[in-house]
Amino acid sequence: MSWNSCREQPIFTSRAHVFQIDPATKKNWVPAGKQALTVSYFYDGTRNSYRIISVDGAKVIINSTVTPNMTFTKTSQKFGQWADSRANTVFGLGFSSEQQLTKFEEKFQEVKEAAKLARDRSQEKTETSSNHSRDSSHETPSSPQASSVNGTDDEKAIRPPPIETLLKSDNDRIKLVSTQGPAAAKKWEQELQTLAENNARLSTALQESTNNVEHWKKQLLDCKEEGDKLQQKIAELEAQCADLNQEKERNTRLSWTVKQLEAEINEKEQDLQRLREEVQLIPQLTEQCKALQERLQAAENTNKELENKAKSLKTNFEESRHKQGNLKKELATFLEVLDGKIDELHGFRQGLAKLGMDN
Repeated sequence: MSWNSCREQPIFTSRAHVFQIDPATKKNWVPAGKQALTVSYFYDGTRNSYRIISVDGAKVIINSTVTPNMTFTKTSQKFGQWADSRANTVFGLGFSSEQQLTKFEEKFQEVKEAAKLARDRSQEKTETSSNHSRDSSHETPSSPQASSVNGTDDEKAIRPPPIETLLKSDNDRIKLVSTQGPAAAKKWEQELQTLAENNARLSTALQESTNNVEHWKKQLLDCKEEGDKLQQKIAELEAQCADLNQEKERNTRLSWTVKQLEAEINEKEQDLQRLREEVQLIPQLTEQCKALQERLQAAENTNKELENKAKSLKTNFEESRHKQGNLKKELATFLEVLDGKIDELHGFRQGLAKLGMDN
């Protein structure tokens, strides 16, 4: 990573919370840091290009070259996003106010139009426009915060020389232009001071980056150990969940069996209650049975007496019938005799009547 304040200058700076789209899901946002970071538009005079850059310590968070095809989308009052096809990602910025978001969006449109004009000019491929681009690069005012981050394929192909080489060449250039006047010498002296400050700042950032790398390695090992422990714990919990599910199934079956047994017990209790009630009726039934047996015995005795009476009555009836037959026979004989006597009396009467008439 190298920085060149002479070539690239910041033209707009703001602070926002930086996010990147999750490469796995392409849906969720992944925060790039815990706090708001500085996000700046940089202009590269030699290439006549614009980039959005954000750095957290020695770590480059955003290095996105603005192209005419890019679109900045405002998704809410304080959040906006744009897609970078070169980086194969989507960046998101969360601002503290809607005003900051509006300014960043307006600057994005300006830079986009400028990038479009630069592309159109580069397509003309004229030496005049190329010289004019270099002249405009040298005329851009320097800044203590000027910086450049190597990220695109073009920048990787052309790496700037180290800071020491730049300082040496700038010193030579300062000596050559010292005859041009105090103003030019003062300008190059300011640029030299800026480069020295940037070199010191980069050395400090490099040392902090080295320390942070060691710290991050240690944190990574701790995280890996913690991750292994968590994976083992997850496996144990999954096994416990499987056992718990089996236990739930067994409990469900046992609950169903218990309900069936409770229903059977209720039926048995109802049967037992009926038997208890029937047992309580047994003495009454026994007494009733004894009374019925006594009545039956008395009825049997009465029946025997009646049978005896019936036999005697039958015998008497047969005797009366026999006597009646004899009486009928005697009566018939008596009637025959009576009829004879009546005939005799009738004849006797008639004889008396004749005798009376005769007299």
